[in-house]
Amino acid sequence: MYGTHSKRDMDIEYQSQVPILRPSIHARRAKITVKFQDLYGFTVEGNVDDVNVLNEVREKVREKGKVWWALEASKGANWYLQTHVSSTLKTSLKLSALVNAITLKKLIRKGIPPVLRPKIWFSLSGAAKKKSTAPDSYYEDLTKAVQDKVTPATKQIDHDLPRTFPGHPWLDTAEGHAALRRVLVAYSFRDSDVGYCQGLNYVAALLLLVMKTEEEAFWMIAVLLENVLVSDCYNKNLSGCHVEQRVFKDLLTKKCPRIVAHLDALEFDVSLVCTEWFLCLFAKSLPSETTLRVWDVLFNEGANLLFHVAMAIFKMNEEELLTVHHVGDVIHIIQRCTRQLFDPDDLLTVAFDQIGFMTTTTISRQRKKQEPAVMAELDQRLRRLNSIKADDEQ
Repeated sequence: MYGTHSKRDMDIEYQSQVPILRPSIHARRAKITVKFQDLYGFTVEGNVDDVNVLNEVREKVREKGKVWWALEASKGANWYLQTHVSSTLKTSLKLSALVNAITLKKLIRKGIPPVLRPKIWFSLSGAAKKKSTAPDSYYEDLTKAVQDKVTPATKQIDHDLPRTFPGHPWLDTAEGHAALRRVLVAYSFRDSDVGYCQGLNYVAALLLLVMKTEEEAFWMIAVLLENVLVSDCYNKNLSGCHVEQRVFKDLLTKKCPRIVAHLDALEFDVSLVCTEWFLCLFAKSLPSETTLRVWDVLFNEGANLLFHVAMAIFKMNEEELLTVHHVGDVIHIIQRCTRQLFDPDDLLTVAFDQIGFMTTTTISRQRKKQEPAVMAELDQRLRRLNSIKADDEQ
């Protein structure tokens, strides 16, 4: 695990593990690019203004952490795990659980302290419950049983390991590659319909950096694919992902009609940038702490959050996007924005306050509407491929 367990247990806190970033006097005097490592070991490239933003974000995290610690003192340790409102509870306990749930939702949207993330994610996502239904040695037994097996999935995993966050001080090492491989290979055998899909490597890698153990990272992958995200997002034809792309385009049309009208005039397909967002859950696109703030909400509120975040990125760049006339410029603006979104509050404030509320019913209805068209398109594509193969064999 990144940095070894002993370092993990020192409580990942900004004030103790990550000093305030101070660029050199020369960097402060000139608008030049500086490089530095973030909390999770990723090399960040930006200017001095970006460094200042990161310092401000770290100070906000410290202040927000004080709120969590104060609530622990008043409500008791692990109060945030007592938010399930059961019909069997007494009225007073129901009210207490409901208050905790409302308080927790507000707090999570403002960010979970890094040291609490593993425990809160594991509980709220359903991973702990899923793990409890399996034998205690499930992950260990599974990894041992499949460690020498070779499949198309394991071959692709081996190919992708060195391409997953290259240069990271732990992930891009023999130890990091081995841990990531065990998690991905184990899941590829747990769910043969998914096997392995490119994109999962980035998700699993970031989970390994946050969670305490490989086993916890494995169960987080399991609950993501089996419960949190829509079904078939990572299957072999990516049908679920194609559905999400179409739903996103419909939602973007309703929420940001000017943007969509302009992009349509440019013949720009939003999937050019959004496919990676939905497959990697922004892990490959946003700075690590911003991604984890998105995941804080994802594991508590569900997959609809991804639409809010994706639309927020377009909304934040609306005026600039309306001035461009080439597809390449659109991609450049979006990618530049995501790389520089060092303050998660900038993104999430737009996602929650400017995009507007979208009910689960509305999104589910949109998915059902898009599924037949997606399946017909995939079937047509498969027929074309089979026809080409038949012609080649003749």
